[in-house]
Amino acid sequence: QVQLVESGGGLVQAGGSLSLSCAASGRTYAMGWFRQAPGSDREFVAAIRWSGDSPRYADSVKGRFTISIDNAVNTVYLQMNSLKLEDTAVYYCAASIVLTSTWNEYDYWGQGTQVTVSS
Repeated sequence: QVQLVESGGGLVQAGGSLSLSCAASGRTYAMGWFRQAPGSDREFVAAIRWSGDSPRYADSVKGRFTISIDNAVNTVYLQMNSLKLEDTAVYYCAASIVLTSTWNEYDYWGQGTQVTVSS
């Protein structure tokens, strides 16, 4: 069983930056970030192996978001720059035994953290 705890959400103006953290109680193979806006399906944002290589990004965030991992403290980060109104959502981190963008292939989920981008 892996427990995941996200932090770092909040309110930011469009064009601003925010950094999310996800502390894991253990390691699987890969970590991912997903988001869900009200009335929308859960959407893939980014994923990375615990080795720190092969990051993947959704097209909607490519070039603006960066996923990274710190093995020393079992924490995965999501640096979000140039935030847009449409980035507003609850952001979840998740752990999987495969590197994938498919939400139902993730076995463990955090509780989520709200990110709100204002105009």
